Amino acid sequence: MNLFQWLKPPKRNKAPDLTAEQKERLSNLPRAAALSADSLRAQRWVVMDLETSGLNMSRDEVLSIGAVVIEDGAIDLGQQFERTLLRPDHKLSPSVLIHGLGPSAIAAGSEPVEALLDFMDFVGDSPMLAFHAPFDQHMLGRALKESLGYKLQHPFLDVADIAPLLCPQACLRQAGLDDWTGFFGLHAEERHHASADALVTAELALILMSHARRQEMDSPLLLEQGLAKWRRRQQSHSF
Repeated sequence: MNLFQWLKPPKRNKAPDLTAEQKERLSNLPRAAALSADSLRAQRWVVMDLETSGLNMSRDEVLSIGAVVIEDGAIDLGQQFERTLLRPDHKLSPSVLIHGLGPSAIAAGSEPVEALLDFMDFVGDSPMLAFHAPFDQHMLGRALKESLGYKLQHPFLDVADIAPLLCPQACLRQAGLDDWTGFFGLHAEERHHASADALVTAELALILMSHARRQEMDSPLLLEQGLAKWRRRQQSHSF
């Protein structure tokens, strides 16, 4: 850092310009709940997936959000969420075309503030599941902070880690969603689409929860503790 950079005042993020109604909705969002010691079946889970304009976690943007709910030990197709977070003036980048978000999808896209408020209202106080969750958690958290001034505090569990924790016999290292769905014989109707990816991730999560129950990790809290121990073992083996 040179002298002039050191003398510059730190950049302050501009506060989001929200309407009175949006501020009220924001203030009424439920607080995130801690992971429960009750059974996995008793927990409402939100399984989510994001499509983004790229993989740069500080520069790229969320294009769309897809989510489905697991409740009472089953996928509740009556509780699904899908939004495109694009304005009509967005250019058609290659990533937009890959995700199938053509001109009609862009024209129907929701204004980011409203879409994110809708999503967090859908989530409620539930924990979230995602495949490669740290990426989705960071991108969603950044979008919420920039658009709403909202700090994401909901617990995220990573299905990409839960799978090898509970099924080491699969011998799948650094495996993707397609690898695990193939291992369990699941079939995704569509890929690179947030809603379809969220649904197949939910199907995979249900299978893994049955394995967790058999391995005496039958609560969100016990599963998270098992994941923490597994990650520590992975790190120790990497040295």
